[in-house]
Amino acid sequence: MFQSGAMYRMMATSPWIVMIGGLGLSMGTIMATRATDLSNYLPKYAFWTAFNATQGALLAPLLFIAPPALIARAGLYTMAIMGSISFVGATARQEKYLYLGGPLLAGAALVAVAGFAPMVLPATAVRTLAFSENLWLYGGLAVFGGFTLYDVQKVLMHARMAQQGLLRRDAVNESISLELDFLNIFVRVVQILMLQQSRRK
Repeated sequence: MFQSGAMYRMMATSPWIVMIGGLGLSMGTIMATRATDLSNYLPKYAFWTAFNATQGALLAPLLFIAPPALIARAGLYTMAIMGSISFVGATARQEKYLYLGGPLLAGAALVAVAGFAPMVLPATAVRTLAFSENLWLYGGLAVFGGFTLYDVQKVLMHARMAQQGLLRRDAVNESISLELDFLNIFVRVVQILMLQQSRRK
């Protein structure tokens, strides 16, 4: 897909179709993965693989837009961000950050609205567009950093509940939220680095 550029051409010609279709596939595969019991080994991992393939396809255009060195640097930065936040979440007091769920959802909704702003606002609204772009980039970075903290503590809480027999262990389901956090942070780091690179020219 990367070598053929099929996803990039599709994104360039029909961005709305790719966006809506990608969102639908992502949500569908997430719901299917979560709904499938871990005892159904093949369907569970098939849905999880489909989810990962969908995310990979949606990220593929980045490989054409950004240079490989920048992608690698963004990956390292994202790992550093995720690693440090995860460490804080893992070593903090039990359930200390679980109260963040509600505020983070509100923040995610605000970031999502900011992401749609360029599609509905006129090109003449330069300041508003610049503000919405900054909100999507930096606000999204903060929100998904917070989600990482929340999700790490949620995973640990579920692990303790599983040890007590209150919940069935499911590492696949637990990994999805952290993977989404990683991807959202990664995309924003790539865009921030690209903006910095363009300003230097």
